[in-house]
Amino acid sequence: MNGAADLPLWLALPVALLLLAGAGLALVGSIGLMRLRGFYDRVHAPAVVSTLGIGCVLLASMLYFSVLQTRFVLHELLIIVFVVVTTPVTLMLLTRAALYRDRRENSDEVPPLPED
Repeated sequence: MNGAADLPLWLALPVALLLLAGAGLALVGSIGLMRLRGFYDRVHAPAVVSTLGIGCVLLASMLYFSVLQTRFVLHELLIIVFVVVTTPVTLMLLTRAALYRDRRENSDEVPPLPED
């Protein structure tokens, strides 16, 4: 139907392993999001682990479609770059906003600002 049956074994194994690794990493990030208690812990697990999981899935897609279409498929690299750049920035902005809010409310969970 879609040419997947014609994929050589030397390529089918790495693609399958990358997909399984990506799915496993996404699962670990989801479990971390669900199981960790505080906001600061919850933000970290999915951001780091899911980024690696998405990277594995995109590499598998890049390998698969490059061989199937007999040309390099590089638009996944652009997606990888955007995910790698935007995920830490988003994590930092969310964490700083929560830290600012918690400090404004004098929460006991975060240390106070240092005095000059």
